[in-house]
Amino acid sequence: MLDTFCSSSKLINTFTGHTSCVNSIDYLTFGGCQFICSGSHDSTVCIWDVDNNECIKLSDEYLRAAYCVKVSSYHYQSYDQTVICSSSSDKTIHFWDFKHDKQLQIFVGHTSDVYGIVFSPFNGGRYLCSGSGDKTIRLWDVETSKSLHIFNGHEDD
Repeated sequence: MLDTFCSSSKLINTFTGHTSCVNSIDYLTFGGCQFICSGSHDSTVCIWDVDNNECIKLSDEYLRAAYCVKVSSYHYQSYDQTVICSSSSDKTIHFWDFKHDKQLQIFVGHTSDVYGIVFSPFNGGRYLCSGSGDKTIRLWDVETSKSLHIFNGHEDD
C-alpha cells in the first residue's frame, strides 16, 4: 500500500524561508484562501500563502525556538477569529491573531521548553493540553487563560 501511495504522489509545492529546521506545521483557511503555519527552530512562526508560495506573516515574538503550532479551533468557533497558537523553548505558549497581526494571550507556567500542544476535540476546543521538558502535561482553559491541572508522573522529557 505504501508503494502505491508513493508512486502516485507528487510534490506540489516547496516553501522556503526558515533558516533552521521546521518543528511543526498546521493548516488553515481564511477568507477563501489556504494557508500553512510553521514553527521553526529559527525562533519564528510563519504563515504561508499556499497559492502564492510566500510567507505573508511572520511572528518574531520568540526569544528561542518555536516547537509546535496549531490553529485555535476555540477562537474560530467562539469569536470568528483566526488565531495561531504556538509553544516555545522560552517555556511559554503564545496566541496570535492572524488577521490583526497581534498577540492575544501568553500562557506561563511550565518550567522548561514546551514541546507539544493540542486543543480539545470537545467544548469547541476550549481546553488546551501542553507537554513540556519539565516532565509535566498541563491542562489550560483557553477562555480564562488559567492552568486547570498539572499532570505529573513522567520520568523524562
